[in-house]
Amino acid sequence: MPGSELTIVMPNYNGRALLAEMLPSLQAQTLTPAEVVVVDDCSDDDSRAYLREHWPQVRLIELPQRSGVTAALNACLAAASTELVGLFNNDMALEPGCLAELVAELQRHPHLGSVTPKMLDHAERTVLDGAGDILSWRGGGRRRGHGERDAGQYERAEEVFGPCGGAALFRRAALDRVGGFDEAYFAYYEDIDWAFRAQLLGYRCRYVPSAVLYHRGSATLGRGMSEFNGYHLWRNPLWLIVKCYPAAALARHAPSLLRGQAGNLYTALRARRLRTWARAMRDALAGMPAALAKRREIQRTRTISAAELEAIVAGERVA
Repeated sequence: MPGSELTIVMPNYNGRALLAEMLPSLQAQTLTPAEVVVVDDCSDDDSRAYLREHWPQVRLIELPQRSGVTAALNACLAAASTELVGLFNNDMALEPGCLAELVAELQRHPHLGSVTPKMLDHAERTVLDGAGDILSWRGGGRRRGHGERDAGQYERAEEVFGPCGGAALFRRAALDRVGGFDEAYFAYYEDIDWAFRAQLLGYRCRYVPSAVLYHRGSATLGRGMSEFNGYHLWRNPLWLIVKCYPAAALARHAPSLLRGQAGNLYTALRARRLRTWARAMRDALAGMPAALAKRREIQRTRTISAAELEAIVAGERVA
């Protein structure tokens, strides 16, 4: 049965109130997963006590020290050995048919490495939170349709660049070949980086609009251009570009890349975060030797051409 092939894994940090909604929504699914696993990243609220008392059927993994977002996601992926792995943030609530729709889509298309659901805003449910991740050649990744009024514009199942890291169903074979999330990122862009590496190896992602969930959005990391958010959103794309862009793409899209970096600097100036931006640039440069070492392996093993990648990023692939 499909449910026996699926494990749901979820990171948690001080998410006691969020778990109280997310876990019942998993329990109400029409497709019952083989196991639900919560990886707790040293919460100091009563998350772990709540899980032990109210959800003994959920396997709890307690990380020995605070690891950060990306390392916690990797601990989640490592906790599952089934053919299918569902990775979901704790700040969500799934419609009852969400898992069944995702599993069915993945099974219909053997070339897929992942699928991703339709995400709606938890508070304003006629507003889209995301319809799959997309990439701009400027080096920026974002959730397609984020903030748009849901007027049926994303009701077609189709290929997208990648899944949102907080709401994805992966094929184990893809995870084993692509690898986990790059922990150097700590937070932000780890999912775009994974999707890029998957695309370079020929693993596609498909958006499934019939699989619906509601997302609270930044319930753990917070909203706005905080120092934490700005630092990671300015540093991490530089590593993504260096690691994942084939040489032909770097040459062809150099003007766009420069405009993207100029835009980041402008945002930093407007937000009065110039010092944070400078620190992000300094640390991005310090991390370049490691990024270049990863680049050599990524580009050596890629299986698609630069022309194929151009079509994927431009959204020209036939779904």
